[in-house]
Amino acid sequence: MIKKSLLFFFMLLSSLGYNQSKVYKVKNLELNTKYPHFGVSLFGANQILFTSYKLNKKGKVKQAFDGQGILMIYKGTVTTDGNIQSIEDIIIDPKSGLENIISATVSPNGNKIYITTTYTNKNRPKGSYNKANFHIEIGEYKAGIGFTNFKVLPFCKPKFSYAHPALSADGKTLYFTANFRGGRETTKGASDIFKVDILDNTTFGDIKNLGSKVNSYSREMFPTVSADGTLYFASNRPNGLGGYDLYQCKIKEDGTYKKAEKLPKPINSKEDDLSLVMFTNNKTGFIVSKRKGGEGDDDIYYLTLKK
Repeated sequence: MIKKSLLFFFMLLSSLGYNQSKVYKVKNLELNTKYPHFGVSLFGANQILFTSYKLNKKGKVKQAFDGQGILMIYKGTVTTDGNIQSIEDIIIDPKSGLENIISATVSPNGNKIYITTTYTNKNRPKGSYNKANFHIEIGEYKAGIGFTNFKVLPFCKPKFSYAHPALSADGKTLYFTANFRGGRETTKGASDIFKVDILDNTTFGDIKNLGSKVNSYSREMFPTVSADGTLYFASNRPNGLGGYDLYQCKIKEDGTYKKAEKLPKPINSKEDDLSLVMFTNNKTGFIVSKRKGGEGDDDIYYLTLKK
């Protein structure tokens, strides 16, 4: 408790030194432990999705056959003071055979889920492919079963990696990261942010690289889009505060984005700051960060804007 209080006080002082017109407060959450908590996305008006290890009854990490911990998606209700309570699993049909879910986002009507995962023996591609590559799948919700009938998105090519799905507020555009190579929309850095129009449940438009205003020759990760169309993401491009930093891109009237802006302290720190989601009021949200004073891995922090 003392450690978290000192972290809060330090960040408040840092924010005052950076910008007198805006005062940000960042609070470590009670749900954080020595295990990672990341991959945040909004779920309805007052719930949030996040990724963490699946634990057994003794509080130990459940392991797959290869000895790796199993990552799954959880949801929780956001309280008025920014804590996350009533945490429960997102129900996934066991018959789907999913071994790990790295991140997820749910459609506004709650009927569809987009997940980052890896290929399994059930759906592995023909021929050679990199087993470490991620891809994105879509599943549908069925009462009494949960999310089921998962399918790999048609534009995901096995030799490339696709991850971190995020939806626009209207659910009509999907954002994601990829290291796609070749053609006009080739990735410029280690990974870029792309978008694609969702035409119906199984049909998508052409994927589009968000361009040099957003992407760099470094790596971009964990895009999210606020209700007003602002794009938030993490990047390890030069001139950051340290490791990955959080950036924002304001959307223009023509649907393109302005040049990416690095966010101030205490939103960013000297360590890895990995994702940011903002509620519709644009005054509160959540950050995922490895900053000092946390519990030892990726932690979720509650962000408030006071001025």
